[in-house]
Parts: sequence; structure tokens; C-alpha cells
Amino acid sequence: MKAALCLGYGTPDVLEIKLIDKPIPKDDELLVKVYASAVNSGDVKVRTLDVNPLMKFVMRFVLGFSKPRNPVLGTVFSGVVESIGNNVKNFKIGDEVFGMTGFKFGTHAEYLTISENHTVTHKPLNASFNESAAIIFGGQTAHFFLHKAKINELINPEILIYGGSGSIGVAAIQIAKYYNADFTVVCGSSGESLVKSLGAKNIILYDNEDYKKTSAKYDIIFDAVGKITKNECKHLLNDNGKFLTVGGMDYASEKTEQLLFLKKLFEAGKYNAVIDKVFKLDEIKEAHKYVSTGRKKGNVVIEVAN
Repeated sequence: MKAALCLGYGTPDVLEIKLIDKPIPKDDELLVKVYASAVNSGDVKVRTLDVNPLMKFVMRFVLGFSKPRNPVLGTVFSGVVESIGNNVKNFKIGDEVFGMTGFKFGTHAEYLTISENHTVTHKPLNASFNESAAIIFGGQTAHFFLHKAKINELINPEILIYGGSGSIGVAAIQIAKYYNADFTVVCGSSGESLVKSLGAKNIILYDNEDYKKTSAKYDIIFDAVGKITKNECKHLLNDNGKFLTVGGMDYASEKTEQLLFLKKLFEAGKYNAVIDKVFKLDEIKEAHKYVSTGRKKGNVVIEVAN
């Protein structure tokens, strides 16, 4: 099968398309023909190890010191079940599924195997494969952090979302809207029309205005891009307010319930898959280069099969 391999840490030039063996499912696994995946900020961090020194050491220890132990990157997918292991009970051949592989990676390939007990479920009925792949990374990450802040237990919470036009930011906006939050979005001028289209009414454009000078107070400040610190914005928090950032040591652990939440919202018309660009698997280098610019709006999808 065709796969995109990461042969070291560095620029997108460490990525190559090669033919490798098609995986064989174990008794509890599905063999999935991948139709779509995505390249996100997490993939770029794995390829570049562009993180703080402590995190870099941890990542080398977990992923591989000189190069990734599993060279096929990618953590999100949508596709069709092609075969199943002998003990699989919840899926059948032909099922359309979507999911996450976590540190197993492997989604930038034509096929993958995943345990039915891992983070995989049937994709939204009204979503294309591209849309199904697009909603996972940002949606799952935003779900993890906002639920860690107990957004679901607050009544009309005041939320500041910093970095509202990336994959995590657009997800956070839609989840905040679902929970009837009063939210303010910080983004650049180039992302203003996008966040407005998702329902943002209070917008601070960081290229024109310093968000730290606002007089508002918030129950939750969520840094969706990992670029601010609690110290610089703690004066904006209400008593018992929470600051969360994707740039810290917190790992947004994957759970199937997160996929089911996103599926429910998408099928109800309360969640949009914001897709900036679509690349073919053969264009994996170009996809990484684009995501590395930091200018993407929403999600970058990798179309693996037509």
C-alpha cells in the first residue's frame, strides 16, 4: 500500500511517499481503507519537534530519538471497514467509520488497523469522508479542554477563545455556542469573516487591538494555539476562572465519547467541518508546508482515496 513516511525530524523534505506492507488486523481489530485524513499542528510538532526543551526530550523518548519509530504519521481518519478480526462485535465489513489513532499514528496511508475498543466509531451519516476527518482533531482537542474546565456544568459561561480561526479554535467556538456560552474570540483580521460565520459576535483582532486591555472578565480563557500564558491574562479571569492552553504539558487524551459528541452535533446541524484546503496523499509535503505557515483557517484534509 502507499503511505507517507517521516524518515527523520526536520523540514517537510523528511517526508516521502513509499510502498509498504498492508497491515493485517488482529482478532480485535478493523482493517480500514482510509478515505481521508488531515494534517494539523500536532503533526507538524511531531515532524519538527519544535517544542520547548523539556517537551522535546519527552517527545523523543516517546516517539523515537533520531526519527519516529512509526514513520507513518497522522492521527485522524475516516474510511470504510474492509475486513475485521475474529472477535470484533461492533463493526462489520462496509461500515463507514472515523476515529483517532493517538501515538500509534498511521493514518497517512491507504490502510490502517485499529482495535474496535480504541477511539473509533461510525462516522456522521450526513458527513462526507473529508468532513468526517476534518472535525476530529480540533473537535476532540477543544472538547477535552473545555470539558476539563467544566463548560457543561456552567450556566451561560463567559469564555475567551484565543486563536479562533485554527482547527481547535473553530471547534471551540462551535462547542461554546452549543453550551450557550457568551464568548469572545481573539484572531487576526484574516480570520474575522470565518469566526463571524460560525456565530462569533464579540471579536478582538489581535493585529489591531491588545486583548489584554479589555475590561471584560471570563470564567474560561482557552488558548487554542499555545501562544499566551496565564500570567499575561490572569487579570481577565473571574474568581475561580480557569486558564487552559494547548501549549502546556496537558495531553488531550482521546475517547470515543468525544467522537460521539461531535457526531451528534454534526448530524444535528450544530457543527461545521471547516476545511481550508484539500491535498492528495502524494502532496503530503505541500500540506505540511502550508500548515507550517500558521496561516491555515480551520482544517487541512488529506484525501487518500476517491
